[in-house]
Amino acid sequence: MLKRALFFSTPFCLSLRDGQMIVCAKEAPDMRRSVPVEDIGVVVLEHPQTTVTLPLLNALSDNNAAVVLCGGDRMPNAMLLNLDSNRTQGESYRAQIEASEPLRKGLWKQIVEAKIRNQAALLDKLGRDGGLLKPYWSNVRSGDADNREGAAARVYWSELFGRGFVRSREGEAPNNLLNYGYTILRAAVARALMGSGLFPAFGIFHRNRYNAFPLADDVMEPYRPYVDEAVFGLFARGESRLTAQTKQELLRLLFADTRFADLVRPLDVGLSFTTSSLAKCFAGTKKKIAYPLLE
Repeated sequence: MLKRALFFSTPFCLSLRDGQMIVCAKEAPDMRRSVPVEDIGVVVLEHPQTTVTLPLLNALSDNNAAVVLCGGDRMPNAMLLNLDSNRTQGESYRAQIEASEPLRKGLWKQIVEAKIRNQAALLDKLGRDGGLLKPYWSNVRSGDADNREGAAARVYWSELFGRGFVRSREGEAPNNLLNYGYTILRAAVARALMGSGLFPAFGIFHRNRYNAFPLADDVMEPYRPYVDEAVFGLFARGESRLTAQTKQELLRLLFADTRFADLVRPLDVGLSFTTSSLAKCFAGTKKKIAYPLLE
């Protein structure tokens, strides 16, 4: 089932009543609307004067909704996730923790291949030369031992935004748009991982001691080009600042079409396909992670 993504950039009072999120604008307390909690997948709370009741937060958590909290700069700063969202969670955690090094290296190889394939597909879709990336995704070694991912990235960004563009978290626009889109994607991936019984803190490749969600960073890699496509469209229209409108457009990337073999599903649903297949890889019942091919 496709879940809703809600974005609050102005002051609201959010509470729970009869399984519904009650949304009340502080400027107009008599005007209320309701949203079934079970229909919600992601909630982004941006305005510092937004208030949320504890029963609502617990209800969102019980329904495995990712709640993203923004800091004073209005950028995502923290995330609330359910710690008990899958009935076989303990078994999945053990399989994940006990995964052998060869298995991890094989999974990372698959992830890098899928990422570069989607980068190439996006370049072709936008009229660039995606063929430049074929030597990279077709020659990835176990564990990406010779860093094909990094080498492909240099070609990819140059083709996508021009030779003068440098991808950096602190760089000039459209880096700010990319950062925001990736944060939304990361929250959705973490939610899907928890729903599949996997723990986002145990990564495959990413293992920074200060990173609380390295597995989400691993799994989201082939989905990054979907963010890149949305940002390319915004930037081409002259949008270079993070406004309420651009943030809402980036949030809608969770509804972008993703194709799995002969199936087309919204990205938010596709993430569940990917994470459930990864759980089966850890359990030894599947060998391939299910990733979509960008079209």
